[in-house]
Amino acid sequence: CVIKSSNCINMSYEQDGAEAKEIAKYLPYFPFKGIPRFYDIGGFLEKPEVFQQIVDIFAARYDSIGIDAVAGLDARGFILGPPIALALKKPFIMMRKKGKMPNSISSADYNVEYGKRAGLTVQRDKISKGDRVLIIDDLVATGGTLSSAVSLVHLCGGTVVECACVVEIKMFIDPPADSGLPSRTKLFKDMDINHVPVWGLISE
Repeated sequence: CVIKSSNCINMSYEQDGAEAKEIAKYLPYFPFKGIPRFYDIGGFLEKPEVFQQIVDIFAARYDSIGIDAVAGLDARGFILGPPIALALKKPFIMMRKKGKMPNSISSADYNVEYGKRAGLTVQRDKISKGDRVLIIDDLVATGGTLSSAVSLVHLCGGTVVECACVVEIKMFIDPPADSGLPSRTKLFKDMDINHVPVWGLISE
């Protein structure tokens, strides 16, 4: 493991390591909404042993880091987050689309790779000041949804330990200025959240 601040992160599983390459076989992709490679987590959800392996990998990574809660993003984060939270014996928090939950606060609208979306919401009493929160989703591309989730945690006074996903699309991390692609690095910097780490099991 490696030392990060005063905590130790389990580095037994590396991005694109042997386990990740095996899991990638169960992640089919299709053209969808103008995106040439839209990944479908249904491929591993129908394989209990593969799904369990993914849960075990994330649970091992965050077991020793010291988190207080797991926040999953609407909607596929609701599939991945609960079993990871159960494995860690931590509460699971839903971050939902606007208009879905009472007694909630909202982040600002945000852009994703295929358009604009209304901000995410979280119930006011789910995150307390100082809480260390892990944000989980199936995939990160431009980082728009993650940035909205990070903003919500900060609004509640919490700290985002890391944003975790199964697949990380690297072409959006810091593309050339003349590419026309949105930059996740620039977005996070503009929002003053560039200190928040993002980790994906599989990169593309």
